[in-house]
Amino acid sequence: MPIARSDLNGVAFALGGFGIFATHDAVIKFLGGTYAPFQILFFSVLMSFPLATLMLMTDRTPGTLRPVHPWWVAFRTASAIATAVSAFYAFSVLPLAQVYAFIFAAPLLITVLSIPILGEKVGLHRWFAVFLGLTGVLIVLRPGAEPFTLGHLAGLVAALGGALASVITRKIGAEERVAVIMLYPMMANAVLMGLALPFVYVPMPVEHLGLLAVVSLFGFSGALLMIMAYKRADAAIVAPMQYSQIIWGALFGAVFFGEVPDRFTWIGASTIILAGVYVVVRESMGGVSVNQPVLQTKSRAATPGSPRISAMIRAQSDRVLPGYEALAKEDDKE
Repeated sequence: MPIARSDLNGVAFALGGFGIFATHDAVIKFLGGTYAPFQILFFSVLMSFPLATLMLMTDRTPGTLRPVHPWWVAFRTASAIATAVSAFYAFSVLPLAQVYAFIFAAPLLITVLSIPILGEKVGLHRWFAVFLGLTGVLIVLRPGAEPFTLGHLAGLVAALGGALASVITRKIGAEERVAVIMLYPMMANAVLMGLALPFVYVPMPVEHLGLLAVVSLFGFSGALLMIMAYKRADAAIVAPMQYSQIIWGALFGAVFFGEVPDRFTWIGASTIILAGVYVVVRESMGGVSVNQPVLQTKSRAATPGSPRISAMIRAQSDRVLPGYEALAKEDDKE
């Protein structure tokens, strides 16, 4: 069966978006050699607020900024903060390709967390994929053969926190405004990182402030390309494109940071990718998954200032298709 032109366009946009995200991560790694993740995160989120305001102008949902589910929003906000700090730290101290190997485990954790939170029924096939993917994580970690560092822990926390935030978003996203989902984590990041800033602050030259502006801009630019990708191709086609980041990570790591991933990182990452793709395939099969938690997780956890992608797709489509919002509550609850 020939691939539709729209699907090819979606793949192209997705590859471009994930390429921008990988560049975003390389800039974070460069800055992480000088500055604490709290300082990098504070300024990158602060510079994201004007862009977030522009994006939220498309949200025509009536209501206030008071959450419908305050405890879930609080839980998700805490998960998002842990994810952002952990991801920024992991990018700073670990090889890029290795960090991606950990982050690629997030879909497998989403599969597990969707059972208690969403009531998802996971069959033998997806349990096998989870087991296979976690085996890949152990291959990357090599417990006993290599020292387990704070950077490795941060990579694992980033994957777990990102998965938890995504599943919670899937649970409450149909009832919460886009503004609530976006602004609460951004505001909490700005406040908490601001409180930590006096203890870690290092004066920044203007060129490094410019790089922080690039981090914010790339987070939004990558998200916009992903929105275009998901509007043109099925999620089952777009989602696996995230794994292209490990190629960019290996390239940037070799060229700019002198990093050469060892064979265990490649073997472990390949195992995790295989498991993740299998989960996507299983969820895309009719009757296998009710909630499709992995396929509906379109946003990227490591960019706290970027818009929630599927929420923005829903907000934009509501202006074009009458009744789209009602359908979105059933089909796109991220």
